[in-house]
Amino acid sequence: MSRVFTKAVGLAAVGAVAIATAQPSQAAAPTGSPVRAAAADRAYFVMTDVTREEFVIELTKSEEIEHARRLISGETTDRPHVMARIVPRPAPYNPRWSYHTNPESTEFFDFATEVCDATIPYVEEHLDEAGGAFLPGYRWCDWSSRLVREIPVR
Repeated sequence: MSRVFTKAVGLAAVGAVAIATAQPSQAAAPTGSPVRAAAADRAYFVMTDVTREEFVIELTKSEEIEHARRLISGETTDRPHVMARIVPRPAPYNPRWSYHTNPESTEFFDFATEVCDATIPYVEEHLDEAGGAFLPGYRWCDWSSRLVREIPVR
């Protein structure tokens, strides 16, 4: 019986520590306190490729967001193509396609290996094959990809 009591006290202590160290939720933040907006650390861009189809990507890394904006403004032409891991399910911001890109894996490139090259519609048509011999590890690098515009976040 004392073992059960010791385990129960241990679990209660762990729970108390978890509650004491938990961060307050944004919903509980008092009015007027500085709460960072979720949209401030993400941006959406439309890319196209040789097919002229359009595909929306979400970026969450500040260095990639800034690079994307420099590409669109013409300030740079370095690393103009998009590389990312695809996620084989639709995203609300890109409803036309059955896949989207993982924003944490997105980067820009000049040159990449051929094994990850595919156009936007080709990925859609062969999505059930992705992750194997086609786009190993779900890594996609459309060699003809380029950003065309940023979508304002509302």
